[in-house]
Amino acid sequence: MKTYAILLASGTGERTKSSLPKQFLKISGKTVLEHSIECFESCELVDEIIIVVSKQFIQFAEEICESNGYRKITKILTGGKTRQESSSIGVGSLEDGEAKILIHDAVRPLLGERIIRDCISALDKYDAVDVAIATADTIVKVDESMNIEEIPRRQSLMRGQTPQAFKLSVIRRAHELAKEHVDLHITDDCGLVKAFNLSKIHIINGDETNVKITYPIDIFIADKLYQIKNLLASDSNLENLRGKTLIIFGASGGIGNSICQLAEKHGTKVYNFSRANATDVRKRFAIDKALKFVHGEEGRIDFVINATGILRLGELCCRTEEDIREEIETNYFGCINVALGAHEFLRHSKGALLFFTSSSYTRGRALYSIYSSTKAAVVNLTQALADEWSRDGIRVNVINPARTATSLRFANFGKEDPETLLAPEFVAEKTLTTLLQSYTGQVVDVKKYL
Repeated sequence: MKTYAILLASGTGERTKSSLPKQFLKISGKTVLEHSIECFESCELVDEIIIVVSKQFIQFAEEICESNGYRKITKILTGGKTRQESSSIGVGSLEDGEAKILIHDAVRPLLGERIIRDCISALDKYDAVDVAIATADTIVKVDESMNIEEIPRRQSLMRGQTPQAFKLSVIRRAHELAKEHVDLHITDDCGLVKAFNLSKIHIINGDETNVKITYPIDIFIADKLYQIKNLLASDSNLENLRGKTLIIFGASGGIGNSICQLAEKHGTKVYNFSRANATDVRKRFAIDKALKFVHGEEGRIDFVINATGILRLGELCCRTEEDIREEIETNYFGCINVALGAHEFLRHSKGALLFFTSSSYTRGRALYSIYSSTKAAVVNLTQALADEWSRDGIRVNVINPARTATSLRFANFGKEDPETLLAPEFVAEKTLTTLLQSYTGQVVDVKKYL
C-alpha cells in the first residue's frame, strides 16, 4: 500500500496582510512551502507528494520544485476556492484502489518526522487519524452577541493540527458525500469523516512547535523556532571545520580571538585581519587585498566572519562628527565592505558569511544611539543579503551574543560580576557551529540558557 502526502497550498494569505500568500513567504532562507515539502521528502515512509496550489501561483510552485530537485513530487494541481475543494482535488487525483493518505496544511512548515511516522503507523490499525495537542487555555463557546454560552471542560478539549491521515477509500467516500451536501460547512477532512460517520477517528499526539502560519507574528515565531531547533540539533564537535578556510576580520582580541583559537584547534585554516596588521574594514581596498591574498594561498574561501566593532558611549549632542562617522563606518560600512568583497569567493565555495550584532539592536538606548542603530542596520543587512544571495548558495547569518567578558565591554562598563557574563570561548563555539548550519537570514541569539 503506497503512502501519499497531499500538501494544501492554495490559500491566499489574507490574514498575514502580505502581497504573497503565506506559503510563499520566507523563513530561514526558504519559503514556507519548501520547508513543508522537505518534511515529507526526507521521510522514507512517504512515496509520493502531491501539491495543490492556487492557479496564479502554479508556475511559482513549479519553479520552486524544479530548483530544489525534489524526487517525490508527482503532481502539482490547481486548487479550489475552499480548503475542502482543494483537498477533494488532491484526493480525486489518485487512482489507487487503496492507499495511505496524509493531508497537510503547507503553512505548517515545522512538522516533525515523528508525527509523520506515527500517522502512517496508526493507519495500519485505524481508517482515520487526526493530530492534536492538549489545550493549555480555557476555551469558551460564545453566542452571536459575544456572550459566553458555555465553558467546556478543558480536560476533554484538544487543539487540532495537521497532517490528518486516512485510508484512501474512506476519505474518497467522504468527499463524494460532501458533494451531495453542498450546504455542509466543515473546515477539515476529519470533520467530513465524522459528519458522515464513516469511521472512528484516532488521535495521535502533535507538537507545540507544529505551528500554523496565519498572522504576521507567526512568521517571526516560526523563524525563532527554526533557530532554536537547529541550535539544539547542531553538532558541537566542530569536526566538519577541518580543512576549511576561514577569514575573520577583527580577531585581535575578545570573541574574534577566541574564534581563531577554537577553529585552529579543529583543523581549520584561519586567517585573521585587523588594524593591528593594517587591515581596516572601513577601506574596501584593504578587504579586497586580504581576501585575494588568502584565495591565492588556499585556492578557496569557505567562511568569512566580520567581528570588528567599536562602542563609544555618550549623548549624541556631546559627540563629534568625526567620532560618530568612525563608529558608523566601522560597525556598518565595514560589514558592507566585507560582504561586497567576499561575495564572489563565497559564491564559488557555497560558503557562509557571518556578522555580529548586539541585544541593543532591538531598541535604541540612551548613550548607545549610534552603536545600537548600526547594530540594527547590520541585522537588516543580514536578512536582505540572505534573501539576495540564496540563489548563489551563500548563507548569511548574524550572531547576537548576550553580555560577554571582552576588553571592549570592560573598557566601557568597568568591572562586572563574571557570573553575569558569557565567556568569549562559549560565544566562539556557537559562532563556529552556526557556520556549519544550513539556515540563512537568522539572528542567532547566544545566551547562557535557551
